[in-house]
Amino acid sequence: MEHPVTIKIYVTAQEREPFTEWLHRMKDARSRAIIRARLNRIRLGNFGDCHSIGDGVHEFCIDYGPGYRIYFGRLDANMILLLCAGTKRGQQKDIERAKLYWKAYMEES
Repeated sequence: MEHPVTIKIYVTAQEREPFTEWLHRMKDARSRAIIRARLNRIRLGNFGDCHSIGDGVHEFCIDYGPGYRIYFGRLDANMILLLCAGTKRGQQKDIERAKLYWKAYMEES
């Protein structure tokens, strides 16, 4: 049986939430709904298409539209921290940003 997962949102030193801002900027309501549905499955412990990208950062892949990516770190077995998100097209830049956010979070904790 899968265990429930708590999802936290990363907040920068400037009190910004990169993931939340990205989701709110999204114009396509269907894409937002698909991403929210994926987050609900994650809360139930169903991570689906997910893998490590190094330095403690992981990536959820959503095979819809431009290929959405959500980057996160694991705080413990039942808690993750959403760092940022993007599309396949900007993947390398987003990965670098996610790793910086994760490093900053770990240094602050």
